[in-house]
Amino acid sequence: MTSPLLNLSAPPTPAPATERLSLLLSQGLPELAQRLDETAVARDQAGGHAAAERELIRASGLLALTVPQALGGLGGGVTELFHAVRVVARVDSALAHVLGFHHLQLYGVSLYGGPAALEHGARHLRETAEQRLFWGNALNPADTRLRATLAPGGWRLDGAKSFCSGALGSDRLTVSATTPDGGFLTGVVPTRRQGVAVEQDWDAFGQRQTDSGTVRFDNVSLADEELLQVPGQAPTPRATLRSQIAQLVMTHLYLGIAEGAFEQARRYTATQTKAWFASGVERAVDDPLVQHRYGDLWLHVRAAQGIAREAVSALHHALLRGDALTAQERGELAVAGAEAKVLAHRAALQVSSQLFELTGARSTSARFGFDRFWRNARVHTLHDPVDYKVRDIGRYRVDGRIPDPTAYS
Repeated sequence: MTSPLLNLSAPPTPAPATERLSLLLSQGLPELAQRLDETAVARDQAGGHAAAERELIRASGLLALTVPQALGGLGGGVTELFHAVRVVARVDSALAHVLGFHHLQLYGVSLYGGPAALEHGARHLRETAEQRLFWGNALNPADTRLRATLAPGGWRLDGAKSFCSGALGSDRLTVSATTPDGGFLTGVVPTRRQGVAVEQDWDAFGQRQTDSGTVRFDNVSLADEELLQVPGQAPTPRATLRSQIAQLVMTHLYLGIAEGAFEQARRYTATQTKAWFASGVERAVDDPLVQHRYGDLWLHVRAAQGIAREAVSALHHALLRGDALTAQERGELAVAGAEAKVLAHRAALQVSSQLFELTGARSTSARFGFDRFWRNARVHTLHDPVDYKVRDIGRYRVDGRIPDPTAYS
């Protein structure tokens, strides 16, 4: 049975935390976004670890957003989480990624059925709220270099994981490793545990401050009580919702990029872009061709917004179903999530690349940093091939086949 204390999707009950949640979303979150916006261009150009800005996130209270009120958190659910990711992504999609993946790890604690979830999950979440812990991950399922071998009282981890978002500067890591018999496990490891080394080797041309480098493990202990998923444990439909939360974190990150890029371009066009001489108008915003292009781009954004909203609602209801969730229901949610992700993916790329045709040559100056929207979108939308999402959608619509549950679908 699922512990009610670990039901992160339950609506918050009237309590002081409810007021704090409301204030955080209405005041604290916009203030944080404004602070991040002030340095976003310079930090994107510099890359590296945004230590000061991560401390702003920690101080804001957002790290406890989805921790249940009974455990000292704010009791928010997926709706509040995705809203926060989207607001931050409008100005800084790298730190939006770090924030979203922090909460993804917290959801993993409650969704998996291992000892760390069932017996110790409440402690992990309470400590997160009380100590304002930052979570990162070393879970990349496509990287199988990390191996786990049996040891007294648990396991020993040796090897490495790449694409470890949020690992640098984190307090806790969720990790996945293969076992000698071909099995698979996941667990929780304090980032500062002996033998854990987080490398600052992330050098992509976008999402430069996601701290997504390599984590190396040298004879690192993992106790049995720290396991989230034990080898040979078949995941329930409910447990596989973690991948759907991950996909919708990305969806809202892309939506935030599209919305942020659109607003930056619109503002620049209205205040700085000069009308083309052949347009016959004084202001660029009065040019019917410019108006047409903005209208077309906005339709990309609006379509993604609407379908994302439906997918979030479906995920919320799936979480409320708990252990009663069926494979068919889970599969239909995966289709809804795929639809949302594909549209957000396309919106982010379309808006972030076409904005320059509407703002003009001067907008390419490095001081504006408009190129970061496209670079961030282009790097992050390569997380997993969108063509397979389109295939899943088409296959479901043609013959009713639901996507197979994987870490990406």
